[in-house]
Amino acid sequence: MSAKNKVVRVKDVMKAGYTVIDGAATIREALMSMKNNKTSVLIVKKRHEDDEYGIITSTDIARDVLSKDRSPDRVNVYEIMTCPVVKVNPEMDIRLCSRLFDTYNLVRAPVIDKDDNLLGTISPNSLVLEGLYQIYC
Repeated sequence: MSAKNKVVRVKDVMKAGYTVIDGAATIREALMSMKNNKTSVLIVKKRHEDDEYGIITSTDIARDVLSKDRSPDRVNVYEIMTCPVVKVNPEMDIRLCSRLFDTYNLVRAPVIDKDDNLLGTISPNSLVLEGLYQIYC
């Protein structure tokens, strides 16, 4: 099989570890969780079965809290998170996932299976560094 025809799936290159936070948490709590878990992205839990996952990044915090000189103790995650998020199917070809990231200018996306189980996250770095490596090396 040539490299051009080789299919690498999102599930093969995603980061299985992820950190979740409640939307009612303060930004201070989110920052502490990010620091303790050595991540810049948190997945926001669903509040109920009919809700959707959210996501908050350090960029969101810089843009909506730091640059506006807001107190991290007085801003809640739900106020600045992105919800609903663009979800990625674990069976998706990384080439199509890369197009999705480009189309929606994504920095990270949760990988969620057909049964709505959160499996991990995917980033452009994973797509390029892990995915292209598997295709061409």
